[in-house]
Amino acid sequence: MIRPLIIVSLTFMLTSHHACHADPGSFLKKENHWFRGEEALAIAQNILSFQSDLGGWPKNVSTTEGPYKGDRKNLRPTYDNGATTDELRYLARMFNATKKPIFKAAFDRGLSYILKGQYSNGGWPQFHPPGKGYHRHITFNDNAMVRILEFLRGVHTKETYQFVSKEYQTQTRNAFEKGISCILKCQIQLNGRRTAWCAQHDEKDFHPQSGRSYELISLSGSESVGITRLLMSIKSPSPEMVDAIESAIDWFESAKLTGIRLLTLDAPKTPKGRDRIVVNEKNAPPLWARFYSLESSRPMFVDRDGIPKDHLADIGYERRNGYAWYGTWPQRLIEDEYPAWKKRRQKN
Repeated sequence: MIRPLIIVSLTFMLTSHHACHADPGSFLKKENHWFRGEEALAIAQNILSFQSDLGGWPKNVSTTEGPYKGDRKNLRPTYDNGATTDELRYLARMFNATKKPIFKAAFDRGLSYILKGQYSNGGWPQFHPPGKGYHRHITFNDNAMVRILEFLRGVHTKETYQFVSKEYQTQTRNAFEKGISCILKCQIQLNGRRTAWCAQHDEKDFHPQSGRSYELISLSGSESVGITRLLMSIKSPSPEMVDAIESAIDWFESAKLTGIRLLTLDAPKTPKGRDRIVVNEKNAPPLWARFYSLESSRPMFVDRDGIPKDHLADIGYERRNGYAWYGTWPQRLIEDEYPAWKKRRQKN
């Protein structure tokens, strides 16, 4: 018998798997004096031990809780899943607090790794060198490229990075501008109208591309939010940026799903002891799907066989419960941030 267990908070459900260890970003709200202490120094030494010879850091491992003890040849740096940028933010705080050259040198190597990874058209793959698989595509998946651009903008605008050379400051400014240009070129047009973005785009012609077997060419209800938010953060947007933002907001409105709720149920006989289902509920808050078909504009759900289905219940247990198929990602953007952005524009 399957019984209702709890209506899971989507925010928790979609992010809790990233909180299994203390990542560098969790320390960045510390006061400046903390970075001069023994705990901060020990964490910094651990972070340095995980820096690859190419300059970046690996993903899905804790780079703060202990030193790297493996073969350095196995350190595979990436921009994915938050890797590299938060390590660099931490090292910047360490250098400002201690003035130890080792932290500046490591920061410069990491920054160089990011800059070298940018394609001439402004996009970034998941890692550098990009290889020949889907990782080579311009990667918006899990907000990888957006995080890079936010970091690079900080390097040439924030006081924290005043120690960075003028040459690097100029390079980060140019890289940011090229990245925004790439974003505008990637925005998908359907029937002559701009819509949203795919999680991956071709590194040569900007067309949407597939990722893993269950990440098909589609319009993303998740990644497109971070992209739109980044564009809205630009103080003096060009007419093309304004059009891109307003078109994306229109698409989010059209993609809104009402009258349904995602539940997690108690299912003792299943591998995880729980299962996800979608139920009809008239007054449920709006949801958005992770992926929408370019052909039908309808949500799609995909198992590891790569065959798109119309409903969450149509795919197998493992993928149904192992991926974020629904979320509230655009809600705050539509209800709060976009109206505030419009007001700011009217005042300028």
